[in-house]
Amino acid sequence: MAADKQNLQDAFLNNVRKAKVPVTIFLMNGVKLQGVITWFDNFCVLLRRDGQSQLVYKHAISTVMPSQPSPCTRPKITDSDMRMRAMVLHPVFSRSGSPRDPGDALAEAESLARALDLELVESRLAPVSRMRAGTLFGSGKVEEIAELVKEAEIGLVIVDGPLSPIQQRNLERAWKAKVLDRTGLILEIFGDRARTREGVLQVELAHLTYQKSRLVRSWTHLERQRGGFGFLGGPGETQIEADRRALDERIERIREALAKAVRTRGQHRAARKRSDIPVVALVGYTNAGKSTLFNRLTGAGVLARDMLFATLDPTMRAIEIAPGRRVVLSDTVGFISDLPTQLVAAFRATLEEVIDADLILHVRDIAHPESAIQAKDVRDILTELGIGEADEERIVEVWNKIDALPEGEGEALRQTAVFVGHGVMFTNGLLPRATNLDGSLQ
Repeated sequence: MAADKQNLQDAFLNNVRKAKVPVTIFLMNGVKLQGVITWFDNFCVLLRRDGQSQLVYKHAISTVMPSQPSPCTRPKITDSDMRMRAMVLHPVFSRSGSPRDPGDALAEAESLARALDLELVESRLAPVSRMRAGTLFGSGKVEEIAELVKEAEIGLVIVDGPLSPIQQRNLERAWKAKVLDRTGLILEIFGDRARTREGVLQVELAHLTYQKSRLVRSWTHLERQRGGFGFLGGPGETQIEADRRALDERIERIREALAKAVRTRGQHRAARKRSDIPVVALVGYTNAGKSTLFNRLTGAGVLARDMLFATLDPTMRAIEIAPGRRVVLSDTVGFISDLPTQLVAAFRATLEEVIDADLILHVRDIAHPESAIQAKDVRDILTELGIGEADEERIVEVWNKIDALPEGEGEALRQTAVFVGHGVMFTNGLLPRATNLDGSLQ
């Protein structure tokens, strides 16, 4: 039906699945797999051959090709096929105690959806008086959304919050559409943005860690036989354990590969320390303007767009801030509220550039209505990385986008900070007065 519209890749997978056409799957690491696709979802493809099933994660796939001519025709390419129609729901809990404004939180969720190039056709706040274990929302809200999904031909519903595997499965059944929670959406964005080998591995590690805890959802379509007392596993349980072992093996291989990257980065950091060249790391909430500032200072061509997570892979450049005075400037991935713990863990090697930096420039979108809350989110993640009160002296706040403030507010800020360029100001929030860039690096 219309609500089940899929992107081109999924349409192709669905065609070969229905026709039971044998396929060859080439993985990123060069491994070739063959079999018949029996099932797939947003993240995984289930491949069956000689009575054995294998779960393959989409991020690890390079190419899928029919092993024989397919009787099904390729779907006609249209704009609606290229961009999945999506809806965003932001749950509003009656007693959440969250300092965030629900409207601002919804706007951020919309930006996340657009960052994945989805066709956003609907977004709304969804009050939750009591959280339901099976669906999160009450039955009335579930039915209301189901009608909207059907009428608007929505193929993907994004719930801006955490969903358990059971909740995700039940909502997909009720709405007859794909469902992603906030963690799943951010992982998809990171997977789409990763370009370097290290970045791809880090995203895959985070993705596999996330999916490992959700295997039970992937196998609910299988027959699950049990003995009379419930302790004899049927084929479903056996396959879950086999997939979990396969995931563990892949996770271990990725960690080994990343460990080599960590050692290489460590050697580079040691070399920089021996050369006495200070390292300055840019951190901040996503879309705060880090990459724009990085480009302005270095002349680099790092992607800088009004988009969440436009920059994912770290970039480093040496710049001269005064005659004979050089520093290495590092641009890093942006932070966000409720950043998945899997991503923080997976990207720790990259973020160690921040941990070991001589100076940390915390770039803030000072014109954003939730600038203070965003700053706290960044500080919380820095604390999680081990950067605490003892490191305050090497953290300098950069107030960006001051030109977007009302004239009166901007003038008030100018009394406590030095304006050093169009829309950019540097300040140390802990000092009685601001210092400029040169002063900060002395």
